[in-house]
Amino acid sequence: MYDYIKGIVTEIKSNGIVLENNDIGYFIYTANPYAFNENENYKVFLYQVVKEEELTLFGFKKEEEKSLFLKLINVKGLGPRMALPILATGSINGIVDAINRENILYLKKFPKIGDKLAKQIILDLKGKLSDISVDAIETNNGAVELREVLIGLGYKEKEVSGVINKVDLELSIEDQVKEALKLLLK
Repeated sequence: MYDYIKGIVTEIKSNGIVLENNDIGYFIYTANPYAFNENENYKVFLYQVVKEEELTLFGFKKEEEKSLFLKLINVKGLGPRMALPILATGSINGIVDAINRENILYLKKFPKIGDKLAKQIILDLKGKLSDISVDAIETNNGAVELREVLIGLGYKEKEVSGVINKVDLELSIEDQVKEALKLLLK
């Protein structure tokens, strides 16, 4: 079982990245591939799925994301391919908070999560997510939220990716959007 791999991102696809290490390109499914930049070095935390006819790698920028992913896939009826979109479309803070507050409506907004599975997630995970350091991933969530807003305004993914790294994520989301729009309009 792999824990992490260090390498250069050589390609970004809609559902993952290609990470090159020792002249081998590993395709890794990620929640948000556009959080990575091509031709940059990364340490990607991995989860490996081995099945009869499949060997799949799921990758995460931070250990906290991997930790939440591992907890989610232990929920009855929730596999890796269903857990990844949860991390992609929800903030870690939001997911943990929804589980601890039993917010079924929040959980049902994710793809393929219905009433029954949302209740199962709460039943299996409520009170068991205290080891996930929410503060350590706060800045990443800011980038995700900013990306969602800019894409919602009609900007292309490539345009947004080039601007997000230049925006101060310590600002409020409103100020982040203003700063990003100034950069996009140049």
